[in-house]
Amino acid sequence: MARDGFGQVLRGEWTKLVSVRSTVWCLFLTAALTILLSLLGAQGSSTDAGSNPGPAYDDRFQFMHQPLAGDGTITARVVSQENTGPWARAGIMIKESTEPNTPYAAMMVTPDHGVRFQANFTTDTAGSDKGTPIWLRLTRSGTSITGYESANGNAWEQVGTIDLPALPQTAAVGMFSASPSTDVYIVERAGQTSVTDAFDPSTATFDSVTLTPAGTGQPGAWQSESVGGPLQYMDGTEVRGEAGESGGTFTVTGFGDIRQIPPSEMGDDDIVRNGLGGVYLGMIAAIVLGVLFVTTEFKTGVIRTTFAASPRRGRVLLAKAVVLGVLTFVGGLVATLVTLYAVRPIQRDHGFKAPAYPDPSLTDWPVLRAVLGTAAFLAVIALFGLGVGAILRRAASAIVLVIALAVVPGIATGFLPLEAEKWVQRLTPLAGLAMQQTRERWDNWVNPWAGFGVTCAYAAVALGVAYWLIRKRDTA
Repeated sequence: MARDGFGQVLRGEWTKLVSVRSTVWCLFLTAALTILLSLLGAQGSSTDAGSNPGPAYDDRFQFMHQPLAGDGTITARVVSQENTGPWARAGIMIKESTEPNTPYAAMMVTPDHGVRFQANFTTDTAGSDKGTPIWLRLTRSGTSITGYESANGNAWEQVGTIDLPALPQTAAVGMFSASPSTDVYIVERAGQTSVTDAFDPSTATFDSVTLTPAGTGQPGAWQSESVGGPLQYMDGTEVRGEAGESGGTFTVTGFGDIRQIPPSEMGDDDIVRNGLGGVYLGMIAAIVLGVLFVTTEFKTGVIRTTFAASPRRGRVLLAKAVVLGVLTFVGGLVATLVTLYAVRPIQRDHGFKAPAYPDPSLTDWPVLRAVLGTAAFLAVIALFGLGVGAILRRAASAIVLVIALAVVPGIATGFLPLEAEKWVQRLTPLAGLAMQQTRERWDNWVNPWAGFGVTCAYAAVALGVAYWLIRKRDTA
């Protein structure tokens, strides 16, 4: 009498998987290879981003300036500003000198954040939410600088004030324009890819510019200077700022940013994703595990006994999928947790340390998602192997096919143009590795959950076809 209750079938498939030497070894190798390759990968990468414990700054903009000796006031109307991003800046500034990273105070207007008083890279005081045209004023009294704004140039409202003890007797004063990067500039050459921030210069116009006391600056004393210098990309393309004056109207075109760089941006590597790179090797063992779990029964003829005991063949495939998925997930989770903490000391020794690279914590959702997602990815890849194995019934051909679809594309991306690499990462089973992303990067080609959905779709299609065929075909 056939006994095909699902619990009975489930126990039978569990017994098969844990009692067959080849599948047990594959499960062990899935975890072991993931850990081993991750440790080797950590030994081969290094950075100096974590070597500087002090603060780092961006200080690049176009400055139309002249000297201000002692106390004084600069007033200007920002007539217009080109919107090249939410934090594009146009305004007036008093700065220790035109050297980068020197003390300053500035009044500015931005496209999305209104009027701001900013100073010394860390002070940021919000004014009104008005855009251009807007009147701005800075007043120096000793080492104190105060910023004001006005809608009409008559009624003024104070926005912020700061004391700059290091401000010299003679400082630089004038109009400026800056436009932070909102994209990346990619250069592909000789099989290598160079990626850097891309800048789109923003043009601002000013009029009604006055500098007091009278005579502080002589006619024609305004000078244009690119603080931080021009920028040249790897392909030779150059980005420059410029400024000029005609009939009392000043035009300033600049790019760059003025800020203290947060520790999270001092290095752009994703140490969690890099640290879990061994999954590329572990997934091969997971594929073999999934394929052998079903093809071994076809090869030995045990499948006839299985179907005799449980005539509802779909339940057998479902039970295999549940047992395989759970065991692979648990094994993958153990391997991922061990890897995460085993590679961290190696990464620190190779420069991936705080403040640029703080230790990852499982209390941070992106890190937890990466750990759980990597284990889930291995489980789904094993299920993909199970489905293809049930369709083809031959281990060698099924393993070759799944590896060709899931592993080879990852190897090939190193030899493909960037555009092709993008679609490989989006459309192949490798898309599920997007779950390992823990920080924003230019090469995050697919959303983590969307990528995982792609991998699940491959497994679902394979298992769906296998389910249909296994109910229709003979067991031979």
